[in-house]
Amino acid sequence: MYEKVKKFILDNLVFLIVLVILNLLFWVELPYVIYAPGGAINLENRIETKSNYDSDGKLQMAYVSMVRGSIPFLLASYVIPNWDIEAKADLTLENETMEDMLKKDKLYMQESIDNATISALNLLNHDYEIQKIHNIVIYIAPEAKTDLKLYDEIIKVDNQEIHSLDEYKKIVESHKVGDILNLVVERKGKEKNLTIKVFKTEYGLKTGISIVNNYDLKTKDNVKIKSKLSESGPSGGLMMALGIYNSLTEEDITKGKNIIGTGTIDVNGNIGEIGGVKYKLIGAVRNKADIFICPKENEKEAKKVAKENNYDIIILTADNLAEIIQKLENI
Repeated sequence: MYEKVKKFILDNLVFLIVLVILNLLFWVELPYVIYAPGGAINLENRIETKSNYDSDGKLQMAYVSMVRGSIPFLLASYVIPNWDIEAKADLTLENETMEDMLKKDKLYMQESIDNATISALNLLNHDYEIQKIHNIVIYIAPEAKTDLKLYDEIIKVDNQEIHSLDEYKKIVESHKVGDILNLVVERKGKEKNLTIKVFKTEYGLKTGISIVNNYDLKTKDNVKIKSKLSESGPSGGLMMALGIYNSLTEEDITKGKNIIGTGTIDVNGNIGEIGGVKYKLIGAVRNKADIFICPKENEKEAKKVAKENNYDIIILTADNLAEIIQKLENI
């Protein structure tokens, strides 16, 4: 057996060496990723409500594709249009690992689902109940003076219950530089009493942390949004809100059109800026979209990309959910 194996290796030595090198080239990743045009997720397959009104068209979430930073893909990016290299270090905040960034984006995804649900139901004047608010710490700056840990849930600040990042900011801004805030947090199911120090920055008084809000919601409309483990980030919020709204109203806002879009949304229905609009617009065109929706902050870039590529597509922007629905109804 030994002689046979030895003979096989000697007879195929060049092939085996090439095979090993190719495997190393594809599987060894450099500290880069590649952004590329993505696709679209049909929300008809993701959103369930009590009414579930039918739609003649499609409401779809645009997404960006991310390609691993192995050597063959990095080389390919120099010849494939709209494949752009980004350093992994530029994707994370200071002192943040890629693993923490990915977990943070999963929490942002859940926040976008909750915000989409609340904003759509508010616009329809439908009842819902917020049973619990989770104020989750997703980033702690190196300069922060605190015994907080990532993913702690802040319950109280100076004995005041908080329900959003804005409420936390207002409490911080009511203090002075050097003040110590007393926190009540939940960590792994147990309450803890911690502290955090207020300091001054060029942007005002800060404590050096970021928070994301997730909600335990109960809706009479039985709103459910399914997502996959591979999906993350907040940029699908606007389209999910449109999908929920359309599922709960008899009038079909799609009017038979294929509508693909992107944008964050808050609980008040305000639409926020996103990244990667170029890749999302290109992906929307490839998926035969009639209309592309994006935040106003991204309008200039989207229209520039459309003009450069001679895209025959309607681009709609708005500041809030009610405005974008009105624009769709007017088409």
